[in-house]
Amino acid sequence: MAGSVPCRVVVCRDCCCGSPKVTGVDHAAQTARLRAEVPVRISDCLDVCDQANVIVVQPSTAGRAAGARPVWLGLVNDPEATEDIIDWVRSGGPGVAPLPEILGLYACTPPGRAANP
Repeated sequence: MAGSVPCRVVVCRDCCCGSPKVTGVDHAAQTARLRAEVPVRISDCLDVCDQANVIVVQPSTAGRAAGARPVWLGLVNDPEATEDIIDWVRSGGPGVAPLPEILGLYACTPPGRAANP
């Protein structure tokens, strides 16, 4: 489709995410792995430091047309979670492919937005 934008990933890398404060994670390898497979943008602090490392999956044009909103994932601190995100984005991501159950465990509420009851 002309003018379509793919599903993208925003990776927080600032005061907590991507820093030695989150131990046992190869932050550079995580970012490189994501970049090798999906469009990635690096962001400064996304203001949910208690959930470091935070990754936001933004819907594609098709996902937005279906009413999808960005999905915030926190505590993404192991390679398996990174692979699960890659698989979901490849499948279409928010609004196109259902959120895998395993990734639902990582879902977090963005700042300024009320949590779902």
